[in-house]
Amino acid sequence: MHKKLKVGIFSFTGDEGCVIQFLEILNYKFFEWVEKVDFRNARVLKSHNEITPLDVAFIEGAISNEKEEKRLKTIRAASKKVVAIGSCAINGSPSNHRNFFDKKILEEIQSILEHFDHREKVVPLHELIKVDDQVPGCPIIEESFCAMMDKYLKEFGVV
Repeated sequence: MHKKLKVGIFSFTGDEGCVIQFLEILNYKFFEWVEKVDFRNARVLKSHNEITPLDVAFIEGAISNEKEEKRLKTIRAASKKVVAIGSCAINGSPSNHRNFFDKKILEEIQSILEHFDHREKVVPLHELIKVDDQVPGCPIIEESFCAMMDKYLKEFGVV
């Protein structure tokens, strides 16, 4: 069996539009990638997922609570490369809208924030971990995601 790129696709706080776009990309890339990519973690593709050693972790969404921060750091430790995909992961928006709420609204939602152990601010990935690359868009730009996948297939000696 030939070498495959070990990939994980992860979602945090957001609308999961980037993962939906990833599924759309698979409509025309599946048969090419199935021979080259080992999707070790992709909740949208399989039910049994673990955070195992990865070549590349593609991560969408911003980080809004302590549980997400801990999981993000576990993914970073298990991954040779991390790629922030989409605006939420890159700059926090639009998932970080509550960062800009006035005092009155924050008081109204305080019990919810506490119940779900939310951080004071919603933050993009790079504020918590090293991010190696990014794919822009909301949702991601298909061509940019495919170019990033091609880059890592070459870098890790798969093609």
